[in-house]
Amino acid sequence: MFERNCRRQVLQKTNEGEWENIMNEKLQIIFGLLGGLAVFIYGMNMMSECLQKAAGEKMKKILSLLTRNPVMGALAGMLVTAVLQSSSATTVMAIGFVSAGLMTLPQAISIIFGANIGTTMTAQLIAFKLSDYIYAIIFIGFIVYFISKSERVKNIGMTIFAFGLLFLGIETMGTVMKPLASSPVFTELIGKVADIPILGVAVGALMTLVVQSSSATIAVLQNFAAQPGADGVTSIIGLAGAIPILFGDNIGTTITALLASIGQPKDAKRTALAHCIFNISGCFLFIWFVKPLAAFIQYISPKGPEIEVISRQIANTHTFFNLVMTLIWVPLVGVMVKIVMRLIPDGEVKEVNAVQPKFLDNKLISQPTVALQLAVRELMNCGEQVGAMLKKAAEKIDSGDGASVEEFVKSREVTAELTGKITDYLAEMAAAGVMTEQQAARAAELQYVLIDIDRISELTKNVAVSMQTEKLVKKDKKSAKEERVQFSQEASKDIQKSMELVSEMYNMVMKMVNNEEANEAENLVKMKEKIRKMDGDIRKGHIKRVHKGKCKAGLTAAFNEILHNVERIGNSCVNLADAAEDGVRFSTFLREME
Repeated sequence: MFERNCRRQVLQKTNEGEWENIMNEKLQIIFGLLGGLAVFIYGMNMMSECLQKAAGEKMKKILSLLTRNPVMGALAGMLVTAVLQSSSATTVMAIGFVSAGLMTLPQAISIIFGANIGTTMTAQLIAFKLSDYIYAIIFIGFIVYFISKSERVKNIGMTIFAFGLLFLGIETMGTVMKPLASSPVFTELIGKVADIPILGVAVGALMTLVVQSSSATIAVLQNFAAQPGADGVTSIIGLAGAIPILFGDNIGTTITALLASIGQPKDAKRTALAHCIFNISGCFLFIWFVKPLAAFIQYISPKGPEIEVISRQIANTHTFFNLVMTLIWVPLVGVMVKIVMRLIPDGEVKEVNAVQPKFLDNKLISQPTVALQLAVRELMNCGEQVGAMLKKAAEKIDSGDGASVEEFVKSREVTAELTGKITDYLAEMAAAGVMTEQQAARAAELQYVLIDIDRISELTKNVAVSMQTEKLVKKDKKSAKEERVQFSQEASKDIQKSMELVSEMYNMVMKMVNNEEANEAENLVKMKEKIRKMDGDIRKGHIKRVHKGKCKAGLTAAFNEILHNVERIGNSCVNLADAAEDGVRFSTFLREME
């Protein structure tokens, strides 16, 4: 009896130990796969960010230049995406150009077509066997980053480092996947997926939706397909079984783009929808020919044991799929535009809120080349509004229309709100840490210009309101009673002349700031001296009017404050002129970013 109990306890402990080992093994597989995937995604994102910093300016110029026709647009999208290793970055750039009015929707769609080809370069890189060199690549990247003092070289070093991390993640995933190939349950499940193409598409789409990266899910697919089946020679899933999952990965990434476009302008939504239609139509076209497609890819791909070459075969399938679909859709860009316009119509034209920025797009802050261009255009828009406000003040200063006080207050509220949003936009760009040194310097220069434009807006409102608002002053020296009075007609005329002069001065200086060719420095100096002389004459004129009883003495302080504000407007104009002389020209900024 005792022996029987002992045997039972030993057997129970053995079973518990085996179960614990099985659970530990499963947890190791799960966390190893997730950890490897995390390292891969981190490395890929880091590499993309560093490449954008190192080559983003040039890539943006390529996009802006090579979009005259759909073919060139597709080539530009392919090249930029292949270099930046991010179709999202290319898409964001294209959307930013559309939002800024620098690119039409057909041009943006052709770029998206090309970006689909460019993004396949990631899978082609993954297909290389670099497991023996991973740590050497990581070390070299670290050394280059650590030793170098140049920002450009540092970005190159981080790119190399991230490239090594990318392959480290792939190697980790490949190592932990090996036990899965021997699991009967998993093998049976994979067999069902391989036999039912639609199921494979659904699995691929779901994987990409969860991971939020088609490159990552394709990397997982390449690693898994490279695992041997029961015979130890052929792939556990085979190319014919992997292709539907690959199609699903492509569809999944478009769903991610559609979700990301929520809340964006309609052209951004249309661009994302075009991307979705592109991949769904491709899946529908090729899903009927999975086995012939697999045979063709195997024919054109390197020969060898299946588990050795299937990763390259999947990469080639990915490239071939997007290349064929691009060739089909590029001549039909006009048709695609009509489709997305029909699905996402313009709708009713709503009145534009003046407070809302025309160009700023928070979705593009991570793309400094585009974001800075939008900030410049928004600042130009703000400058125009302030110029109109200054002109209106000069015209209505002697009207005596008290009702227009509210008009100037509202105008000031609009410009204050707009300048605040531009300031926040530039601050968010700086906080994102994605700008180069040159871009950061340009952002700071824009901020300085913005401060003076905002100040001119505030001072203009103060002058206009002060001139059109009745003042409470004592009737005489002996009486404590007060009466409501306004500035005399002569006083209003004097202030109007000075406001007309600073308005002209502002127009001249904004011509300098906006145009790299304009040079009004000498005229501005003369105009500043004229304002100073006029200021003295106006003050003397007011004193004379007070002596003659034409103006109340109690208005003197308010009158002097108005003149002081006019002088401060002139000073801000001089500040803007100095900035322009130092190279702060909007046209130069835009040309640098084209």
